[in-house]
Amino acid sequence: MLGWGGACYSVGWGRQALGPVLAKVLGCNDGVFFCDQTCDRIKQSASGTKRRVFIIETMGGYCGYLANMGGLAAGADAAYIFEEPFDIRDLQSNVEHLTEKMKTTIQRGLVLRNESCSENYTTDFIYQLYSEEGKGVFDCRKNVLGHMQQGGAPSPFDRNFGTKISARAMQWITTKLKESQGKGRKFVTDDSICVLGISKRNLLFQPVTELKKETDFEHRIPKEQWWLKLRPLMKILAKYKTSYDVSDSGQLEHLHHPRSSHGEPAAI
Repeated sequence: MLGWGGACYSVGWGRQALGPVLAKVLGCNDGVFFCDQTCDRIKQSASGTKRRVFIIETMGGYCGYLANMGGLAAGADAAYIFEEPFDIRDLQSNVEHLTEKMKTTIQRGLVLRNESCSENYTTDFIYQLYSEEGKGVFDCRKNVLGHMQQGGAPSPFDRNFGTKISARAMQWITTKLKESQGKGRKFVTDDSICVLGISKRNLLFQPVTELKKETDFEHRIPKEQWWLKLRPLMKILAKYKTSYDVSDSGQLEHLHHPRSSHGEPAAI
């Protein structure tokens, strides 16, 4: 976060920063990349072991972005998140699905759980439930990724993205300083304090006053999550025997959005 004379901007970082209201902020790609890479390694370790299910806990607080997107990329059978409440019937359905899956040629399963998805359905509880219900059909292993998701070298996408948004942020600061000449040493407007990230394919400086209306401060997540529309895709790829309603009423938007005073095409 940088600021001069009252103008302040923050480069959105992580799914629990003020940036989660934006579609993409710095660090999201790193988190998903590490989660996906770890899941691949865990699945590879079971290549010589048949009939095994892995329960993996991801970070993110109350935001299920990492669990959902990581599970989708890694080919998970289920991903439990705070934004989509679940109960014992859902767990039973997942166990039954994995039981049937063990009868096919792919005899391993992967289940992701967001660390704060449920107060009572903890990682240990889910692990013990799967172990008991799958006794004689499959065995279970659990893994908590923890703060390892925050370390390591940035991904190529985040290296490139970080350079671009840093340059764009300095241009914004320079413009604000030029606009404030002759107005005293300090100035504060609604758009002088903002967060930078990608929203609808645009690099957007979104004022904090606007983010306040769209943010659930108690859980530090947006009130509306764009990636929840991808949830049915996970069950489709996992070949669940159920019906899917993936229709979404609304109007189509043009691919190229008109440039506004706060945004420009992301071009990444």
